[in-house]
Amino acid sequence: MQTAANPLMPIPGAIDPVPVPRAVTPREDGRVDLMGLSRPQIKGALEEAGLDQKQAKLRSKQLFHWLYHRGETDFDAMTDLAKPMRGWMAERFVVGRPQVVEAQVSSDGTRKWLLRSDDGQDYEMVFIPDADRGTLCVSSQVGCTLNCRFCHTGTMRLVRNLTPGEIVGQVMLARDALGEWPKGNMSSGNGASANDDEADDASQYSPDGRMLTNIVMMGMGEPLYNFDHVRDALKVVMDGDGLALSKRRITLSTSGVVPMMARAGEEIGVNLAVSLHAVTKDVRDELVPLNRKYGIEELLQACADYPGANNARRITFEYVMIRDKNDSDEDARELVRLLRHYKLPAKVNLIPFNPWPGTDYECSTPERIRRFSDIVFEGGISAPVRTPRGRDIMAACGQLKSASEKKSRAELDRLAAEKQAALG
Repeated sequence: MQTAANPLMPIPGAIDPVPVPRAVTPREDGRVDLMGLSRPQIKGALEEAGLDQKQAKLRSKQLFHWLYHRGETDFDAMTDLAKPMRGWMAERFVVGRPQVVEAQVSSDGTRKWLLRSDDGQDYEMVFIPDADRGTLCVSSQVGCTLNCRFCHTGTMRLVRNLTPGEIVGQVMLARDALGEWPKGNMSSGNGASANDDEADDASQYSPDGRMLTNIVMMGMGEPLYNFDHVRDALKVVMDGDGLALSKRRITLSTSGVVPMMARAGEEIGVNLAVSLHAVTKDVRDELVPLNRKYGIEELLQACADYPGANNARRITFEYVMIRDKNDSDEDARELVRLLRHYKLPAKVNLIPFNPWPGTDYECSTPERIRRFSDIVFEGGISAPVRTPRGRDIMAACGQLKSASEKKSRAELDRLAAEKQAALG
């Protein structure tokens, strides 16, 4: 319910207006969840609970280390805190994790988790293991503001933004499940364990033995319509005294929320991926209806202006391959022309369309995808074809959706029309 203390979510239009969730969600037991809080925020919470400034500063540094470097959830295990202090904290605070409703593993090793928040909202995250990296696909919203027609998540209504704690919590939960906290200091309340086999398996991914090496903000939702919470969460993830994930290993994906792109570069500074998917107005209007608000030329100029983009940190353009829709030789040549015209340091990820119940689209043939890729490569732009991962558990790109109910084509069209009317 909307209240004066909770303003409407800053998204265009008035569809499904909901209150912005507070950074710290009140719990029934009155305790404060520290998950997702920065050191200054932890210090503020400790002061509010009664510690003086000097004590709060010291304890916030200790807590930050235990929470984000060691993955600890149990105050009793925080051994550099005096026992009375541990009890004092346990009475007033908690270190939360998302509730796991369902965990699935694909035949190709991809893992998908259906998660549930304290207020009963469901969202998903996916871990994709590769030979030289492990990528966690993180959600930023419950549902989605947008209505990209090829995307299963786009058929959902937006419910609300995820909080910084819920975003960071996905990373923490993945580390729990992969057994990636320092041995002997594993969280005692989250069900995670690190056995020798897991540690041996992890060593193949990165020098420090971690399987989770990269994060992509490509799960449910449009990250730039939850900018403040995404920014604050990623700053916690990048903090060198905690999770310490380099900004070069984090990619934020947007469908083209042009006014927020420069801020993303300046205030977050991570890699940028743009869901392009078409090179003509008519086709992109259909596939990514946000194009009617921010057109291709405006979007590409914002990419050219993106802070920090260069040949060493190229912008990734995501391009889903849909049969007889956006996969012709002419489309490939126009893609090359556009990227060269705006002098973009770019690479193109060609994504075979991943089907889902109710879609009218089909994936381009392997031969057509190869031909498209060859043309872009010949134009001097890298255009690898992404191997679909997790299709058998609906974990592939464009397949995420927390609810399993089916919608009729008329219902999908009606929802898409409502969202587009709100976007203007």
